[in-house]
Amino acid sequence: MQKGIIGKKIGMTQIFDEAGKVIPVTVVEAGPCVVVQKKTVENDGYAALQLGYGDVKVQRVNKPMKGHFDKADVACKKNLKEFRLDDCEALNVGDIVKADTFAVGDAIDVIGTSKGKGFAGAIKRHNQHRLKETHGTGPVHRQAGSMGACSSPSRIFKGKGMAGHMGAEQVTVQNLEIVKIDVENNLIAIKGAVPGPKGGIVYIVDSVKA
Repeated sequence: MQKGIIGKKIGMTQIFDEAGKVIPVTVVEAGPCVVVQKKTVENDGYAALQLGYGDVKVQRVNKPMKGHFDKADVACKKNLKEFRLDDCEALNVGDIVKADTFAVGDAIDVIGTSKGKGFAGAIKRHNQHRLKETHGTGPVHRQAGSMGACSSPSRIFKGKGMAGHMGAEQVTVQNLEIVKIDVENNLIAIKGAVPGPKGGIVYIVDSVKA
């Protein structure tokens, strides 16, 4: 991983390229992030940088976290995320990472928490289809149907698509493209949709498939 940053999803809009073609984009406020901790192979067994994003009042953090920020001599941050960058030596504790760490045309992966849908049925959750509407099927048209055989195997196999809690889980969208960067306002326009609601925290990293 060469680059990484923490951001906040602002929302979706559209921009036009030189040919006048419309491009749907998601605007993310990326940074500024501060390096709160630097992990090394000698001390921790691996090299990584811990970035902090979003200021928070001192009263909102507990004593261990306050000591963590005081040791780095940085303001208290709301969100922390570790990035295992290939070149961690280039940054030190207290350095600022801004949106210009990426460039227009970069291929990225965006990690976020999807919108929570609550308790959802098998049709909405697993794209199963309805049962027959005739011949005495009701009133179970939208239920999951047969759970399996009777005496053998006498159980439901793991992975069976059933109703349950949907959404509110970590989702990674791969191979997105950066189409515009506003360095002054720390904004990155990403082609396509990214997971999560408006105001949700997302992590932008280099694409593993690029």
